[in-house]
Amino acid sequence: MGRNNGPTMKKKPIVALIYDFDGTLSPGNMQEFGFIQAVGKTPEEFWKMSDGLAAGQDASNVLSYMKMMFDEARKNNITLRRSDFRKFGKHIELFEGVRDWFRLVNEYGDAHGVKIEHYINSSGLKEIIEGSPLAKEFKHIFACSYIYNDEGEAVWPGIAVDYTAKTQFIFKINKGIFSAHDNKMVNASIAEDKKRIPYPRMIYFGDGETDIPCMKIVSMFGGHTIAVYNPDKPKKKAFAEKLKRQGRASFIAPADYRKESRTFQVVCAIIDKIKADYELSRLA
Repeated sequence: MGRNNGPTMKKKPIVALIYDFDGTLSPGNMQEFGFIQAVGKTPEEFWKMSDGLAAGQDASNVLSYMKMMFDEARKNNITLRRSDFRKFGKHIELFEGVRDWFRLVNEYGDAHGVKIEHYINSSGLKEIIEGSPLAKEFKHIFACSYIYNDEGEAVWPGIAVDYTAKTQFIFKINKGIFSAHDNKMVNASIAEDKKRIPYPRMIYFGDGETDIPCMKIVSMFGGHTIAVYNPDKPKKKAFAEKLKRQGRASFIAPADYRKESRTFQVVCAIIDKIKADYELSRLA
């Protein structure tokens, strides 16, 4: 008489939803929801100064805005500790439905036999995102950050994430690496079936120029890309349509994350496809 070992537990495939932040989950740049006002500038003034610094010095726009934040804070006697950045994060505005989005997608994934993980891949500041109401929803936040001295004050840029630097985090998510410092494991050769999240199980959300290289990589390796746009800004919709025409984005959708939205319908359909492909591969 054979031994009954009981039902075997099937391993659930992991689906990674990877988001840019500014313009994708929020209608503005995160610095515009408290920090810029605290240093006595309008958003237009701050970004004009930052862009002028980058152009005048032939420097990175990302490093320039990080220096501008540092300099303007010091001029106005504002300390820049992690806790200060997180306070600014509490006031970030979000697109319609974002607060409930993660629960909706997680529930759909669970009901359809996949594990959902959410990631941020942003040229904004990690410390500000960590203070936002969404911070707890993410498996990991890849973004810019500062180096801090012994008193806990920001003294120097630690990580600057521009449009090409963003691509490294796609590879890290693929291999299950959560260290921004790591350069060894991310370049190590790993068999496809040993990688934590294969590219075809990725869904990338973006809205701007800095997202194009990531969209290209995710699409090239069989993943899925969604260009979202602010429905109140016709130029944003035109840019999303351009990404679709050029083959950078698989889908476009208004930045509306409610259950009845096109965004949710598209993501559910992609999850269904990923699960079906997973089951077929198991049978093969």
